[in-house]
Amino acid sequence: MPVPTGPPTAVSGPTPAWTYRGADAMTPERLTDPPNRPVYLSRKGLQVLDPARGTAARLLVLDPPQTRDWPSDLDMLGKVVFGPDHLFTTTYRGHLEARHFTDPAGDWSLPLPDDLQGQVRLTGYDRGIVYGCSWGRPRPDGTAPDNRLFALRVTDRSVLWSVPTASEEQPVTPATGIGSLLLACVRFVGGRAELVARDAATGRELWTAPGDEDLRWCATGSQDVYVPDGNGGVRMLHPTGAPGWTYSPGRGDSWRVLPPVPDGPRVYVARDHGTVTGHDATTGEVLWTCPLPFLLDRRSRPLVVGGTLFVPGTSVGGVSAINTATGELRWTFRDSGPGKDAWTVAADGNRLYAGHDDVLHALPLA
Repeated sequence: MPVPTGPPTAVSGPTPAWTYRGADAMTPERLTDPPNRPVYLSRKGLQVLDPARGTAARLLVLDPPQTRDWPSDLDMLGKVVFGPDHLFTTTYRGHLEARHFTDPAGDWSLPLPDDLQGQVRLTGYDRGIVYGCSWGRPRPDGTAPDNRLFALRVTDRSVLWSVPTASEEQPVTPATGIGSLLLACVRFVGGRAELVARDAATGRELWTAPGDEDLRWCATGSQDVYVPDGNGGVRMLHPTGAPGWTYSPGRGDSWRVLPPVPDGPRVYVARDHGTVTGHDATTGEVLWTCPLPFLLDRRSRPLVVGGTLFVPGTSVGGVSAINTATGELRWTFRDSGPGKDAWTVAADGNRLYAGHDDVLHALPLA
């Protein structure tokens, strides 16, 4: 399939290795995590691109066809989840579908057990496990429907565990690397949210913590969990659920943080007024501050690769690269293409893939 044609796009910053222009606007809000390869998700499906040339390699059409308002979060098909080699989705037929990115012979389908035959949402992939939740399946005796969390092991295509929940609950990936792994979940109870920690190997509930700001985001690091602090800032929670440090707006400040980006001993906090701070993950100490040449959108999701933090802004703002050791702004990439969406970023071992609206660019990682 040839690369779609369109008017040339002027760029500033690093020179793209290639630029792909799709026939429809992308819908990146359906992705649970950034992919590790160049992909282009639209209403027509997931277009997998050749990382060397930016040409179309395989179109994965999502089954069944999406509703007219897709990608609305009200769509019961759930989110689109990436593994190392597969795209995972669920269907109305009660199956988990695994579609290989490049080889049709690697596709497979798994019928879900009876207790997961309600409305199913996949929430993430981590270390060979696909996590999700289901709700709304009526019981034969007419009592309240089941809500469940589940974990599916990809290697043998089996259910690792499935546990009932009193209300709607959604796992957050990746799981934190503590002992047998700690899986953070967001539970919605009576119009409010709370954080639930579970054993990632069994699904057993370990502890709960209050969910300030309705847990509008939750980020997991290698050892800790980061949640809103109730004042527009961020609070770190220890593996036991005990509160750690906080980083909040001062008197007269009105900024709000985006979901933090954990990076081993450091964590990076982007604020909507266009500033990023690097913190010691243990103490919360501010190690550096980097002002950006644009404001940030609530949809912006920074990504760290090696020693660089890539921060996407609005379509007119661009993407900035920050040295994670010093906070130095390395470069900012922009294009002249019109748009209304925020930039999104993904990466493999060779390139950064940055796009918005109908354009995806392959950029150098350094």
